[in-house]
Amino acid sequence: MNSIVKLFRTSLRKRNLVSLALALAPAAAIGQTAPVTPLSPSPLSAPIVIAHRGVSGMRPEHTLAAYQLAIDQGADFIEPDLVPTRDGVLVARHENDITDTTDVAKHPEFAARKTTKVIDGEKHTGWFTEEFTLAELKTLRARERLPLLRPDNSKYDGQFEIPTFAEIVALVKKRSVGGRTIGIYPETKHPTYFASIGLPTGEKLVAQLNAAGWKDANAPVFIQSFEVNNLKALHKLTRVRLIQLMDASGAPADGAAPSYAAMATPEGLKAIAAYAWGIGPNKDMVMKGNDLPSSIVADAHKAGLRVHPWTFRAENFFLPSSMRVGINPRGHGRLSDEIQRYLDLGIDGFFTDFAGIGVEARDARARLSRPQ
Repeated sequence: MNSIVKLFRTSLRKRNLVSLALALAPAAAIGQTAPVTPLSPSPLSAPIVIAHRGVSGMRPEHTLAAYQLAIDQGADFIEPDLVPTRDGVLVARHENDITDTTDVAKHPEFAARKTTKVIDGEKHTGWFTEEFTLAELKTLRARERLPLLRPDNSKYDGQFEIPTFAEIVALVKKRSVGGRTIGIYPETKHPTYFASIGLPTGEKLVAQLNAAGWKDANAPVFIQSFEVNNLKALHKLTRVRLIQLMDASGAPADGAAPSYAAMATPEGLKAIAAYAWGIGPNKDMVMKGNDLPSSIVADAHKAGLRVHPWTFRAENFFLPSSMRVGINPRGHGRLSDEIQRYLDLGIDGFFTDFAGIGVEARDARARLSRPQ
C-alpha cells in the first residue's frame, strides 16, 4: 500500500483534511526508471466505459440510484461487487464488512452482531453481510463510503437500500431498450473465504446469469475476480467472459500465484489466457503517475487478452500530480485528460467512478482517431 493511501485512511479515521491537502502539494510525478516498449496503440475491442460501483463519485456506491445514474450517463457496463447474506442471497457491497457503507451501527437490535474476523489474512472488526438474512439487510440504508472526499454524496445517506443481484439484473434488463444494451460486470468478492464458511458464490452467480439468458461469450456480461482458482472453476461452468483482476502489489488470496507481478509477465499472461478473456489491472500497472508506460497492454494483447484498468477518479487526491487542479483533495482535476492518455496506450476499456466524464473522454478520443 503506498504512503498516500495510508495517509488517506489515517485522515479518514481522524476526519482531518489538512493532512490530505499537504499530501497533494505539488510534486514531481513518479515514473518507472526506464521506458518499456513496445506499446500497443490499438485496442483489440472498442473501448468500453465501466461504471465502478455505479456512478460512485456522485451517489453512494452499490445502490440502484448509482447504477441508474451510470446508465443515464452512457456507461456501457455497471459493476456490482457481490457478497452473500446468511441465507445465501447475493447482494451488492464492496466488502462483506458493511460498517462504513451502511447505517448498521445505528441499529441497536444488531449491536451484538459486531464481531472480528480474519478475511484473506487481514483482521476486520465490524458487521458482516454473512451474519444477516436478506430481510435484515433490507432494514439498513446505504451511506457514503468516502464522506471527506465526497461530501455531496453524504446528503443521500439513509435513502437507499442494499440491492440484491437479482434487482440489479432487473434494472439492467429494463434499461436495455431502444437498441442500447447495458452490460453487467459482477465481481465475486473473497470467493475462497465464502466457500470456507459454506457460502460459495460462483455457482449461484452462474445460475442467476443463466436464468437471465446470459450463458455465452455474446452475453453483455463479464465476471471478474482477484483470485484465480474460482475463475478457473467458473471457466468450466459458463461461457460468459471472465476477467482476471490484478493489483500493483500483493498476490491472489487463494495462493494460486506467487504475485500479481508474476502474473503480469508475458508468461503469466499466457497462462491467464487459458481461462480468461481479459485482465483488469490496477492502472498503476499500465502507467505509473502518468509518466512512463509499461508493456502490459502490448503483452496482454499479444496473449489475446483485453485490458480494462481500474480505477479512474476525478478527485485531486486520486489523480497524478500532473493532472491535479489546485491542492484541495476533494477538488476535481483533469480526469478526462488522464483517461485519454490511457486510451492512447490501446486499453480496451476502463473502470471509473464518473461514468459521464469517462464516456466524454472515450468519445473525444474516438473522434480524434477517425480519418478526416
